Amino acid sequence: MSLNPLREIRYRHGLAMDHPKRAEISFSAGDWVGTVSSSQLAIENFAKAVIAMVEVPTWGHDPSNQLKNLSGRLPRTLQEEIRELSSLALEMAPEHGRSAYGEPTSGLLPGDIYKEHHASTALMKAKETQGRTRLSDAKGQTVDRQRLDAPDLDWMNLLHK
Repeated sequence: MSLNPLREIRYRHGLAMDHPKRAEISFSAGDWVGTVSSSQLAIENFAKAVIAMVEVPTWGHDPSNQLKNLSGRLPRTLQEEIRELSSLALEMAPEHGRSAYGEPTSGLLPGDIYKEHHASTALMKAKETQGRTRLSDAKGQTVDRQRLDAPDLDWMNLLHK
């Protein structure tokens, strides 16, 4: 598979923007497992969108090491944000398996593990990540998903404070 960086960034960013919406819907419905799962996927895909600016993201659910390893190839102004995103991706990665399979050795199903406070915390982290991650055009204006094919996008301005 060859990498088309812009397509990969658009794809990952699109996934990352959709998952917090799914998490909010799940939270509103009292689906704590779904909230945690969608929140983890949002953070994972925000990290993979950044990784795609430089190389092909791995297929695993913990992109933290890959993100840390390429941080030197990204602008210095992004280093703090990259460290924070990497740390959050590492923290949330185990929730991918736990929200799908529970804890088999303990006999716990996903619904046995997660309660409202777990879901609320995960959703907050996904929304914070979403709030810190945006796409901008050459004028610094935030770009919505309908304009992802615009030629004036500044993909290196994916993270901001």
